[in-house]
Amino acid sequence: MADKTVMDMFADMAKQINLPKIDYEAFVDIHRKNIEAMQKSAAVLSEGGRAILTKQQEILAEVGREARQLIADFKPGGSAQEVAAKQAELAKRVFEATVRNTRDIAELVQKSSSEAPKIILDRMRESFAEARAAVESKKA
Repeated sequence: MADKTVMDMFADMAKQINLPKIDYEAFVDIHRKNIEAMQKSAAVLSEGGRAILTKQQEILAEVGREARQLIADFKPGGSAQEVAAKQAELAKRVFEATVRNTRDIAELVQKSSSEAPKIILDRMRESFAEARAAVESKKA
């Protein structure tokens, strides 16, 4: 009994209770793929964050240009109705730009936040199937 290692004792016990044999190389490969999926998911999130930041910078630059142009073009004159009409047009243009920019940012956020979890979920499904196959291949 003194000649047996702890691993030998566990192997004997596994034989006695008829545990399935496991393909350990397959499990190492499964975990490698899991790590790769996590890295890919993180990269997608990072790319999404960069795209959002870039879009926000573009929006700020555009808003600055438009604001300068609107201020230069806005020369209130004429009747009160004409001034009110110019102010209404200005407000409309600002509102439309805000809606357009908000929509663009929302689309970028939605794309990056849905793609990253999908990578992980797909890998989990594959991982379970691969693990089942690794255990079943040693049963035969």
